[in-house]
Formats: sequence, structure tokens, C-alpha cells
Amino acid sequence: MHNRPPGRRCGIVIAIDGPAGSGKSTLAALLAKKYGYTNIETGAMYRALALKAIESGTALDDGNALVALARASQIELDPRPEGNRVLLDGRDVTERIRQQDITDASSRVSVHPRVREWMVERQREIGAAGGIVMEGRDIGTKVFPDAEVKIFLDAAPEVRGTRRFLQHPPAANQEAAVLAELRARDERDRTRASSPLVPAPDAVLIDSTDLALDQVVDRAAQIIEEKMGKLTGGAHG
Repeated sequence: MHNRPPGRRCGIVIAIDGPAGSGKSTLAALLAKKYGYTNIETGAMYRALALKAIESGTALDDGNALVALARASQIELDPRPEGNRVLLDGRDVTERIRQQDITDASSRVSVHPRVREWMVERQREIGAAGGIVMEGRDIGTKVFPDAEVKIFLDAAPEVRGTRRFLQHPPAANQEAAVLAELRARDERDRTRASSPLVPAPDAVLIDSTDLALDQVVDRAAQIIEEKMGKLTGGAHG
């Protein structure tokens, strides 16, 4: 049985924040599996909205139109052992939203304060009961500032760019372009007016630049289990 702090029915909230390419999605999926929690990939929600904006011809720089579009949309995350299935108005868009045009568009969609406010409300509803690993860029600072565990996962830009390139390789010899786009996205994320990308004051930083994946998972698990032990006076689930 997992620890259930007051006000949460199903366990704690594990918040994982960090920049693009830091490995948040992979870490969140592995931790969710390890603890039997639900993995909530908030970036997929922005990607789904970006896809709908492109398909409907909604301008990516029109915050009001994007909020209206979001309110008229049904974005669902269906947890599966292999990862979340993403549904947009009942349509499976899991694979489509991973393509580069949607990646670029979602970064532009996410800078609008009113869009972020709408998303934060939905994300809080999804995670209110606990028992979740939620990853994104403002989970520990904005969505769940009361999360029991906050991890900020980072890595050197060059390492993150290489990881992103290997995940979704474009045409040959374009790794430099991927790194340039990642740096531009970092700049947008860190300087936006609403919920800029910064570690929460009480987040634990994991720099994965020189760490293997299993080392990152082990470090995160250590952080989580130390917190679970404190919540239960030494016992954890």
C-alpha cells in the first residue's frame, strides 16, 4: 500500500520538471511503473491542443482563440503499460503529436498565460487524488506546489539536443538544427511571462548529463522513498 497523505486518496504526487530533452517523460514512465502510479504527461496536452489549432487554422499567437479552442476540446490521457494514449475529441493522436511540426507548435501554444491557466485547472483535476507522477515544466511551481516530491531534471543543452535528435531523427546532418531549436525553446520556456521554467525552491535537482538512465531512476527513487519514509515515520510502500 502506498503512502496517502491527508487530502489524497491514492498516494503522493511526484512532480518532475525540466527542459526539453532532459528525459522527463522516460523517467516519469519508469517511476509510475515502479510505484504503480499513473503517469500524467502534461506536455501531451499542449501538443494535442497545438494539433487541433493547426487542423482548425487557429493562429498560434492568438491566446484568446486558443483558449476558446481548448474549452471546446476533449483532451484525454489514457494510461497504458507502454505509455499514455492521447485522445483528442475521441481520436487517437498519440503518434501524430510526436512529429516535429507539433513539437514546434506546442512550444508556441504554451507561452500564452490563459492557455496555461486552463491547462493547470485540468491537470489539477486529474491529479487531485494523488497516486500520480506528473511531468512538465511548471508542475512543482504552479500545478502542484504542494507536491510531496519535486524533482527538477536537467542536462547540458548539447546532451539534450543529441537525445532529442536520436528520438526523432530528421534528415541526415540536421543535429545542429535540432540543437538550435532546443535552445530557442529553452529561451521561450525560461522567459515566458506565465509560469516560466524554473526549479521549485524545494525541488531536488538531478543533472543527468553524465548519468545513465538507471542511475537517474535510482537517484529519483531514493528521493521518493526518503520522502515516503518521512511521511509514514519510517515505513514506505
